[in-house]
Order: sequence, then C-alpha cells, then structure tokens
Amino acid sequence: MKATVIVRLKREVLDVQGRAVERALGTLGFEGVRDVRIGKLIEIELGDQAAGPELEERLRRMCDELLANPVTEDYELRLG
Repeated sequence: MKATVIVRLKREVLDVQGRAVERALGTLGFEGVRDVRIGKLIEIELGDQAAGPELEERLRRMCDELLANPVTEDYELRLG
C-alpha cells in the first residue's frame, strides 16, 4: 500500500520561497499570479500488513515526529 503525505506551510506562516517564485513568474511575463505556496510531497510504500485505523495513527505519528513541523506546517494524508 502506498501513502502520500502533502506538507504545506500554515497559512499564517510567510512562505519566502513561494514569494520568490511568485516574483520570478511575474518577471518572466506570467501575469495574474496572485499567490504561490511551496510544499512537499512524500510517498511512502508500506507492507501488506498495514491497514485500518492503526495505519493512519502510525502515519500521523510519522508526520508529527519527522515529516512535518507541526508548529509551522500542516499535512494531508492520502492512502492508496
């Protein structure tokens, strides 16, 4: 089974990298870009024994302890 974790900065946290990309897009002539937020996508391949609510709890622990910084980032889990 594959799990996908999408990590993004919380809305209230300034995304410096996103701002740089936003400015660069304008410089390159791409008009109308109002906001850019940069995140990361993490794919985790899990063994067949993984299933059920225990799996989701395990993945949330992985995110809280290593994959995302809960102070500045939000994350979304997708299974399958």
